[in-house]
Amino acid sequence: MTVQPEVLAELRSLRARVPHLTGGLVASTDGMVIAHDTSGIEPDGVAALTAAVLGVGTRLTDATGQGGFRELMARGELGYVATYAAGRTATLTVVAGPDTNVGRLHLEARRSSGRIGDLVDGAPDHQEQT
Repeated sequence: MTVQPEVLAELRSLRARVPHLTGGLVASTDGMVIAHDTSGIEPDGVAALTAAVLGVGTRLTDATGQGGFRELMARGELGYVATYAAGRTATLTVVAGPDTNVGRLHLEARRSSGRIGDLVDGAPDHQEQT
């Protein structure tokens, strides 16, 4: 995809703006990696898991009448994993430590997911597919 450098720049910018953010990944909704800024995490596996979680989250919001999927967060013993819708066909998944300010994480990740969605949805490769 031709937007990969711009998406990677947005991931790095997000990481710089949110203390304790340890990685980020942008993937298509079908689980293909578009760009990642991660260490110690296997991006292809996380992208595939993100697609699975997206399916469940979408069905859950639909079944409860809450509209289209926007975001989902999981908290583990060692930190957080959050996934945000990024346009029509992509997702942003971030990994953060336990000391992360969750409000700041949501604020910054929502902004980044909007910018990433604009990049991905406007990409020439994407426009040919729709």
